[in-house]
Amino acid sequence: MTYVSNRDIASMSLDALQARLVELQEEMLQLNAEKALGGTPANMGAYKATSRSIARIKTHLAQRAD
Repeated sequence: MTYVSNRDIASMSLDALQARLVELQEEMLQLNAEKALGGTPANMGAYKATSRSIARIKTHLAQRAD
């Protein structure tokens, strides 16, 4: 699951958020590797959804740190 909504993020604990961030970053790494090899990706929208979810989680982590 690449999409993580703001509602889901708000209900997650700090540890769960950090674990989900690592999971999404690994998924993004796999998508980039697939793209670099020149293969046709199974889901073109996965790049956008994954990168936005990563940004959403990083934003919430930064706000909680303040």
